[in-house]
Amino acid sequence: MFEVLNNDLIGPSLHRMTIRAPRIAAARKPGQFVIIRLAEGEERIPLTIGDADSAAGTITLFIQAVGASTRMVVSTPVGGSIRDVAGPLGKATHIEKWGRVVCVGGGVGTAVLYPLAKALADACNQVTTIIGGRAANLIILKDELAVFSDKVLVTTEDGSMGRKGFVTMELSDLITDPETCPQAIFAIGPVPMMKAVSELTRAKAIPTYVSLNPIMIDGTGMCGGCRVLIDGKPQFACVDGPEFNGHLVDFDNLFARLGTYREHEAADCRMKAQEKP
Repeated sequence: MFEVLNNDLIGPSLHRMTIRAPRIAAARKPGQFVIIRLAEGEERIPLTIGDADSAAGTITLFIQAVGASTRMVVSTPVGGSIRDVAGPLGKATHIEKWGRVVCVGGGVGTAVLYPLAKALADACNQVTTIIGGRAANLIILKDELAVFSDKVLVTTEDGSMGRKGFVTMELSDLITDPETCPQAIFAIGPVPMMKAVSELTRAKAIPTYVSLNPIMIDGTGMCGGCRVLIDGKPQFACVDGPEFNGHLVDFDNLFARLGTYREHEAADCRMKAQEKP
């Protein structure tokens, strides 16, 4: 059992949970994830490790309550516990000194971006971070990212914070100016956003890395649920990723696979709602 030490609501339906997991905290590297299971028989949920404190033996997870299972997880109180936390899983991000780098986060993807951007800054890169959301109340970790980013640029679709529009607008300005054009770009967020970023950088051949979020079950590459097409060849996000060259990803295939169990998930939510007293 893994004790919940902290559970904060940091955005609409978005929780930051700190969990005691000393072995994972000691081994974790940026880009890796865990698979959690609240209780026997419950859904296995893959979550990027947002932060870790090896001295305290804790890991931090950012969890968006979008379905029945995630709502149950975020309802776990401080002092409560999660039955299973398996990890760290996946390949760690390759961190090097690129020079100028841009980190792009969309929505809850900003939480996943945080440990990566921090590691790039620790490697003495000049980090510009772009974060976006539909509205100001969906912009998260702006102040935390500003601690180690040379600049944090914000966009919102409704113009309630930062520049009105999409993250690709700020990115386009950066890559067209030789003084700010980065040597590498890292993007994490909704599939359409990652696709748009990758298409924008393709013409300039700027190395672009994206963190994919396909359906995942066992985390060992055995089930095949997280299969993605990279340069036309199948790979598995749980063991070959989750980060891949954005210019080689078949985003249309990924988007289609993400909707495979949408009807089943809706039915499960209805059933669990009916079971409540």
